[in-house]
Amino acid sequence: MGNSDSKLKYQTTITEVSIIEIPRVHDERGILAVVEGDSIPFDIKRIYYLYDIPSDAYRGGHAHKELYQLIVPLSGSFDVKINDGRNNRVFSLNKPHKALLIVPGIWREIDNFSSGSVCLVLASNVYDESDYIRNFEDFLAFKML
Repeated sequence: MGNSDSKLKYQTTITEVSIIEIPRVHDERGILAVVEGDSIPFDIKRIYYLYDIPSDAYRGGHAHKELYQLIVPLSGSFDVKINDGRNNRVFSLNKPHKALLIVPGIWREIDNFSSGSVCLVLASNVYDESDYIRNFEDFLAFKML
């Protein structure tokens, strides 16, 4: 990818973060939700989840240079605060069939966890510390604002 392509990628905005409806099948036995194929815009390379989270805990507090993530509230509820360097938005997640797609170049913070909440994250790549931006001032510099 050329330098100009990379520069454009980092100019992502909160308008590119969206709720994705996960396809469901419902019958008398309950609901089956399925994430596969083209139901999300990336191949899944890593799956992790957060649970037993104290209600006053704070997670996230970083951005990614290349990574796409789909955040799914499997149980309970929590808030995802996003920032593109200029604008902020808060998504309150509480339905397991409505997931939040976060694109690269977006700062995120997760808090306000309800009792028993479980946060599932599907990621486009394996863990790579060099992909993280963990300081907000560094994030702003990365965004070249």
